[in-house]
Amino acid sequence: MTPPATSFEVHDPAVLRWARETLDRAADPRQMQREVLAAVQRNAVWRGKECLNLLAPEAPMSPTVRSLLSAEVGQRAAEGHIGAVNRWFVGTRYIDEIEALCVELLKRLFGARYADHRLVASMIGNMAVYAALTEPGDPIMSLTQPLGGHSSNRRDGPAGVRGLRIFDIPMDPVELEVDLEAFTRVAREVRPRLVALGASMTLFPFPVREMAAIVAEWGGKIFFDGAHQLGLIAGGQFQDPLAEGACVLTGSAGKTFSGPQSGVIVWNDPTLTQPITTAIFPTLAATHQVNRVAALAAAAAELLAFGRAYMAQIVANAQAIGRGLHQRGIPMLGAHKGFTRTHQVIADVSRFGGGYEVARRLERANIITNKNLIPSDTPDRWDFPSGLRMGTTEVTRWGMKEPEMDTIAALIADVILGRQEPEAARLRVIELRRAFPRLHYCFSE
Repeated sequence: MTPPATSFEVHDPAVLRWARETLDRAADPRQMQREVLAAVQRNAVWRGKECLNLLAPEAPMSPTVRSLLSAEVGQRAAEGHIGAVNRWFVGTRYIDEIEALCVELLKRLFGARYADHRLVASMIGNMAVYAALTEPGDPIMSLTQPLGGHSSNRRDGPAGVRGLRIFDIPMDPVELEVDLEAFTRVAREVRPRLVALGASMTLFPFPVREMAAIVAEWGGKIFFDGAHQLGLIAGGQFQDPLAEGACVLTGSAGKTFSGPQSGVIVWNDPTLTQPITTAIFPTLAATHQVNRVAALAAAAAELLAFGRAYMAQIVANAQAIGRGLHQRGIPMLGAHKGFTRTHQVIADVSRFGGGYEVARRLERANIITNKNLIPSDTPDRWDFPSGLRMGTTEVTRWGMKEPEMDTIAALIADVILGRQEPEAARLRVIELRRAFPRLHYCFSE
């Protein structure tokens, strides 16, 4: 059925039209299902076997973790906290075991007293923090998006939905660090209830200890949104926010953590337990995908065993790819500071057509990156920013190291600088990717 001409649709109308026409051609619902399966398989071949995936939010799960996402327990409901009396349903004794193991693994992994496993996405973790620790109208401070911030801590995300008054954390656009002098001045004027340190463009650590001391003057708290850095923190390759004064740490299990798409939240202060867990249940999570919880627990166990070596190689690879691009004439943010202390590097590709154009060109070469705002951009350049973000989590788990990063940098530079057509570079990309068929840093390797 064709929608009315006056209807509004946020999605690409051409892609939706393709889907309608595909379903219209199907003989019956069975054939419609086959079309879905075929699309999944096309992606599995292309993205899974033929691309160099350099998206910072992505990481391949181990075979064990992936298998748990289709486990029988995934069709079971487990509303409530762990323990028979806390559940709405009976028949959950083994689910209690799965969930308790996950909670204790997360505590052990982050050296935390408390953890929760029920967040189906990391942004829900941020919403839980704002629901638990703020009231509508409270002032908070967070990073603007051109300087690395993310919508989850801004007006168009959970912070805005909570009705908070949001002020900017001053940043040095060259050093890509918090301007502590300016922060002290603004914070003492604003007196934020929370300071949210959450960055999707994240290259260097934050001065958590110093910022916590400043906001403590009026009872303010630091909230560390470690969506991207969660695995690095667990593997000891980044700062430890809880040890440095943050009251709570949230993050995504689907990024450097290398687990299922999922949220994680950990904290130490027992006075936060009631408000945080009440915000999670019954407010934001009821039945919370126990198959995902099992996969999260298995991924946590892998990080306990392999996290330090895995995360160290991720950072080394990011620095190597940044260095390789810089040496080939691609301007890189933070070049004077060693490019990065995380899994990410950021290129300024404004003179090569901008982030959108360059990312699309690289996609034709089977190199997957993403456009990104950088400090020289204004927020309204969201669709067509100047930056290009690259992450090394996935290629590292496939076993690639610094020599391969230099090869990847050469491939990217050749395409960006016009020395090679993307279609020609694609053949080299496929050859490189197929030379690394086995996942590392997991028990099933």
